[in-house]
Amino acid sequence: MAITLTETAATRVRNFLTNRGKGVGLRLGVKTTGCSGMAYVLEFVDAVEPEDQVFESHGVKVIVNPKSLAYLDGTELDYGKEGLNEGFKFNNPNVKDTCGCGESFNT
Repeated sequence: MAITLTETAATRVRNFLTNRGKGVGLRLGVKTTGCSGMAYVLEFVDAVEPEDQVFESHGVKVIVNPKSLAYLDGTELDYGKEGLNEGFKFNNPNVKDTCGCGESFNT
């Protein structure tokens, strides 16, 4: 089981954490919502919970709770710009289908 970041995503997360002034890493999770059923959740973490799984990629800790890990195992988080849009991109091998707006997925 593993969650990884590209170097570009790791740099972006480190910059966010530095600007924020605190935090141990980035929490990656899923929630039930949207057209297809699941949506990604990203948030900065100040403390790791005992049940959390912690992965380190390019010097950044990625924290995932056990429930979300089943949907996220093998995911690579990237960061990029396309035209005027920029943001994180999830390369998740577990996704079987996404909704038309790209906000949710199912496995």
